Amino acid sequence: MWWITLKIALREIRRNTMRSALTILGVVIGVAAVITLVTLGAGASAQVAAEIAQLGENLLIVSPGRSRHGPGGKTTPGDPFTLADVNAIRREIDNTIAIAPAAFKGVLAVNGAFNRTTSITGTEGGYFVARNLRFERGRAFTDTEVNSGKAVCVIGASVAKDLFGQIDPIGQTMRLKTTTCSVIGLLQAKGQSMDGNDQDDLIVMPLKTLQNRIAGNSDVNVLFVSARSSAVTNKVRRDLEALLRQRRQLNNDGSKDDFQVTDLKEIARTVQRTTGVLTALLGAVAGISLLVGGIGIMNIMLVSVTERTREIGIRLAVGARGAEVMLQFLVESIALSCLGGLIGVALGLTGSAVATAWLDLPFVPDSRVIALAVLICAAVGICFGYFPARKAARLDPIEALRRE
Repeated sequence: MWWITLKIALREIRRNTMRSALTILGVVIGVAAVITLVTLGAGASAQVAAEIAQLGENLLIVSPGRSRHGPGGKTTPGDPFTLADVNAIRREIDNTIAIAPAAFKGVLAVNGAFNRTTSITGTEGGYFVARNLRFERGRAFTDTEVNSGKAVCVIGASVAKDLFGQIDPIGQTMRLKTTTCSVIGLLQAKGQSMDGNDQDDLIVMPLKTLQNRIAGNSDVNVLFVSARSSAVTNKVRRDLEALLRQRRQLNNDGSKDDFQVTDLKEIARTVQRTTGVLTALLGAVAGISLLVGGIGIMNIMLVSVTERTREIGIRLAVGARGAEVMLQFLVESIALSCLGGLIGVALGLTGSAVATAWLDLPFVPDSRVIALAVLICAAVGICFGYFPARKAARLDPIEALRRE
């Protein structure tokens, strides 16, 4: 009986192809919009997680001053760190695999007729471990080069392209202000970050070299601390805060910290939660189309009951039960809704694939969302097809046969 009922329902849909297509349009748009938005949101979250992983595993960034977020937020400056602070952290903080002090300076890098305005990072060998930077060619600094402040540097792909073109930069020299620096390493390209910054636009040199030859001071602008594992990241953070409060004499007078310790994984989780909430809100708005589509299905099924009143009367007169007539119209309503859902799934996956490629995001379709969309479509067919089906089942055969 089910197979015969389905065949009758599909026959009726084919008989009014244009009307059926217009009826399911709302369902198609709703399902396609929900799948597209959810897939884009998942892609954005995956991109954030990937970029955080690129910055470094279990990385804590310690910077002087404090930033107050929200309306009217501002940054409260703090004294820069010193190498004595770095040495104290190395002595007293456990469960770390890399600790790297860093200072920054904007500079014009020159090689012959080529130049590029970029930023120099002065640091130590642990920086490459903490920041998860990998080498295309060459090597990192040696301890001797770091301690002596030798004029050597490691460059990113963008700097290498602009200053050296097709020439292998390893062993070449370039001028940074009045300092001639020898290139000893080339980092693997990372491309642009989500905010559009070029991650390959950097020059890294020993901290003492930057301080003595270019910056002219002994300031340390930021500390990169890589915890041994995610399980101990919070403990390392608490230990860092306690040690720095002690060294900056903030324990006795109850003063607020004049530094901040940022856990990149917390930033990633915050961004992903925000993305998830926005995706859910946009998906809910798009889901309104499903409600509109369901109303359209109910409307057209009521029209269908009116048009086929005589057919219904004949079926009831020859012995069909009201439940069978009701089932016929319910199956037809569910078939319309599910057909719209399947078309919407196909359009949604196609649209999200095109959109993620255009926005340079990972394509991360969620099979659970797709299955849920199809189930919701079936539920829409049942809910909005029930009233027209019940109306058809309750028709009086005699009155129905009188209809023209």
